[in-house]
Amino acid sequence: MVAYDEYYQTENLFGDPYPELLEFLSHYPKKGKVLDLGCGQGRDAIAIARMGYDVTGIDHSKVGIDQMNQIAKVKNLPLRGKVGDIFSYDEYQNYDIILLDSMFHFAKKDKAKEIALVQKIVSQIRTESLIIFCIQDSGEKVSILNKAIDFQAKLRRLADQKFVYTFKDRESGHESETKYRMIAVEK
Repeated sequence: MVAYDEYYQTENLFGDPYPELLEFLSHYPKKGKVLDLGCGQGRDAIAIARMGYDVTGIDHSKVGIDQMNQIAKVKNLPLRGKVGDIFSYDEYQNYDIILLDSMFHFAKKDKAKEIALVQKIVSQIRTESLIIFCIQDSGEKVSILNKAIDFQAKLRRLADQKFVYTFKDRESGHESETKYRMIAVEK
């Protein structure tokens, strides 16, 4: 059992998707195939599928994937969830948009692995494909991410938006605010 299997006993643990992400995608002219890496319970994937995108979500939590797939089935959404390791996944060329929401922290022990994943995705996506990152805007995280994205050549930024995410724990009543950044790049 992975840690998130236990956390996801609380349905919709992380709440609603970022309004900034949904706003960006609602105005993006190309509806297509989206790959949501680290999709968890489908917070983003479900909302994006409701917008008319064909979504595949990958996560290591079977509990989260099962919850998302059940909602997709009940709501008849174009959404499939698969249990898997995002670091070994390599079929990026099959998608128009790759989403990585809160997947990178660039902590010392994971930094090289996370940079390598960003670079692998950038290398393997098709021309005109889009990658959307939502990342905490603290420390050097955004700078590290931007360097990883542009390791071969500077990619075109379609969005670089700052926002604040408010997390509310329904059980304890605890609430916290975190600065975030949404960066959307096109190859």
